[in-house]
Amino acid sequence: METIVSIKPLLAVLVSLLVIPVLVSSSKNPNARESWTFFAGTIKFLIVLSMLPVILQGNQIVLTLFKIVPGADIAFRVDALGMLFALVASSLYIVTAMYSIGYMRGLNEHGQTRFVCFFALAISATIGAAFSANLLTLYLFYEVLSLATYPLVAHHQDARSKTSGRRYLTFILGTSIGLVLPAMIYCYHVTGTLEFAGGGIFSGQLSKPAAAVLLLMFVFGFAKSGLMPFHSWLPAAMVAPTPVSALLHAVAVVKVGVFSITRVVTGIFGVDFLLSFNLGAWVAGIASVTILVSSCIALTQDELKRRLAYSTIGQLSYIILGVALLTPKGMTGGMLHIAMHAFGKITLFFCAGAIFVATGKKYISQMKGIGKRMPITMAAFFIGSLSIIGLPPTGGFISKWYLVLGTLEGDHLIFLFVLLSSSLLNAAYFMPVFYKAFFCTKEESLFEEKIVEAPMMCVVPLVITAMISLVLFFAPQPFLNLAKLAVKGFLGG
Repeated sequence: METIVSIKPLLAVLVSLLVIPVLVSSSKNPNARESWTFFAGTIKFLIVLSMLPVILQGNQIVLTLFKIVPGADIAFRVDALGMLFALVASSLYIVTAMYSIGYMRGLNEHGQTRFVCFFALAISATIGAAFSANLLTLYLFYEVLSLATYPLVAHHQDARSKTSGRRYLTFILGTSIGLVLPAMIYCYHVTGTLEFAGGGIFSGQLSKPAAAVLLLMFVFGFAKSGLMPFHSWLPAAMVAPTPVSALLHAVAVVKVGVFSITRVVTGIFGVDFLLSFNLGAWVAGIASVTILVSSCIALTQDELKRRLAYSTIGQLSYIILGVALLTPKGMTGGMLHIAMHAFGKITLFFCAGAIFVATGKKYISQMKGIGKRMPITMAAFFIGSLSIIGLPPTGGFISKWYLVLGTLEGDHLIFLFVLLSSSLLNAAYFMPVFYKAFFCTKEESLFEEKIVEAPMMCVVPLVITAMISLVLFFAPQPFLNLAKLAVKGFLGG
């Protein structure tokens, strides 16, 4: 493996950050403002993409910015796992920016310049987290993302939005400062380093009780992952505009949470260390409870975005479960699900927003017959649902297939039961939406008047992401290759 020093990781972080002053100066010219957003997003994606061949060859790209203390610099390292996450985030940023135009203008939302500026800041922090070389750098970008997304959650600035925004910050900052920060300090005290290493940084320095407490502090401290009981911020954040919900639930915030836990499990503790104490089963058990409980709650939600929110809570725990299995196929499936869930879930949120823009409806009970009026949107919703359930021909099937194989590989039949049961629950809360949209009788339909599709800038992005979900079934590369490469590094292969 070759280590290459390059400024590209820094450029990938800075592009959307440096464009913010231009966005502010273009506030009175929306077309110019959106053009700059697309320009920055495209350049960011191309920079990330340019590093892909190097990573697929098994190499790493590094860059040290500041030397703080020995073993804990502010530094970037691009490896297979970071590249997988950065590819997802940078590509979907472009699509979400397009969708935001149709949604925000379609509803004549206020504060659109503020919205795109904090959106750009959030994606910069996301890429920074993806390319972090150590726990300190990851923690800093994690906190920047928390602060950058607060104005997006509280965008409407009414009482409900402000309450949800406060809950969001309380959970996200409270857990990271109260749990992750002291855990990180203790790690440095014990080992003298915070650098991510394939075999972890502990070598007989922790007893099993100490390791268990430390691991749980990290797992619950990165509350963006939505693990229960630190999950209630996530449904509350649904008061935000739908492009924000898409950013929160598919691209940036929640994925940074599960990505951070994955980094801690693989790079701080290490697979062999966790296996020696059987601690992976603890984390897998917590994830399993979250999967089943959140799926059951999703069944009871009539508001479409809240149903999607509880679905997200469960799907994030698929990723954590896969990594916690500590088997090659399980870890591959967990990491691959970062990408597969992203494209499926963002499609569903785009559809929910398009329905609201076109009809003003946000409750599932109000959507009987809507498929005949918005066939493109609801067909995309069906494809996104198949991906989240884990059915062919969508990418979600590939990641869940690896997760199932991972449970068998480790002889974890209880977790196999969890995966299969939750998939049935996924179908139970998604399929009725599609069925009532297309197959209700004329008398049952709530749409007598002619409803047209949402604006083109809303519909085109959801078609794109739905099509990608289909393509990923037949061609899951490069995400599958990156996941396998990452697992190979973590297992010392």
